[in-house]
Amino acid sequence: MKKLLTTSAVALAAFAGAASAQDTSACLITKTDTNPFFVKMREGAEAKAAELGIALNSYAGKVDGDHETQVAAIETCIANGAKGILLTASDTSSIVPAVQQARDAGILVIALDTPLEPIDAADMTFATDNFLAGELIGQWAAASLGDAAADAKIGMLDLAVSQPSVGVLRDQGFLTGFGIDVKDPGKWGDEDDPRIVGNDVTQGNEEGGRRAMENLLASDPMINVVYTINEPAAAGAYEALKAIGRENDVLIVSVDGGCPGVANVKDGVIGATSQQYPLLMASKGIEAIAAFAADGTKPQATDGKDFFDTGVALVTDKPVDGVESIDTEEGTNLCWG
Repeated sequence: MKKLLTTSAVALAAFAGAASAQDTSACLITKTDTNPFFVKMREGAEAKAAELGIALNSYAGKVDGDHETQVAAIETCIANGAKGILLTASDTSSIVPAVQQARDAGILVIALDTPLEPIDAADMTFATDNFLAGELIGQWAAASLGDAAADAKIGMLDLAVSQPSVGVLRDQGFLTGFGIDVKDPGKWGDEDDPRIVGNDVTQGNEEGGRRAMENLLASDPMINVVYTINEPAAAGAYEALKAIGRENDVLIVSVDGGCPGVANVKDGVIGATSQQYPLLMASKGIEAIAAFAADGTKPQATDGKDFFDTGVALVTDKPVDGVESIDTEEGTNLCWG
């Protein structure tokens, strides 16, 4: 089956024609300025800001996890009189006091991609349903294995130490989709299913993925399913598997849907990935700031969720019954990076 699982943007349609945004400034604060996901996010914000006449200032951490630089950026945005801040937080709980200062100053704060802890610390979150993104690749992996899923040996390549984040949501979604009891869905690593060989952290990059995969293979060289937090980590895992001649008999699944990742699905490096849409997150965020500047309107969550869902689609060239997906041709048309 092929169906794009994007969510309607009807709830924000009124923002597109918001009143003049002259003299309105906004800030975009991302985890880094090098990850293609955040590069595309910045492109989406810049394009929409130019269209609506909003002055946009962009900031980023030096590396993923650079909390202090993000706090300093928020302070700068407050001092400069920004009307809105779009934020992908490196530390979802420690950033909350700085976010509250911005909100107390009358600034609309929208979390992009990564919910704060608690989620209502921001005025709204525009994001992929990261649990669903993980669930889709888990369902696909289980269906692809069929009866052999009962005896799978799974390596879990996470982002960082377990904390409320997209990393936990994707991890727990994958395990749920695969049919594994996740115990506490707010953290990874407490599961007792014998199919899980172990968890390791990757920092979301290729070198980290390679190193983490090597560590897990040392525990069990017969791992045959690998969950990865994102596609750079998946590429690193593949290199580690290739080094021992196992690149063709292990299912690797991931999340992001960037152009290099979709190309890796097409080439068979990754079996399936869940594609998200950072440009849409950022452009809708700018529209929301424009509406807030015009008349104080704040964005509303998608029905039944506590955030505005910007959509997700499973990308694979090996579809399975019962799991909706698009192929790599369509995924390439929608990819980023």
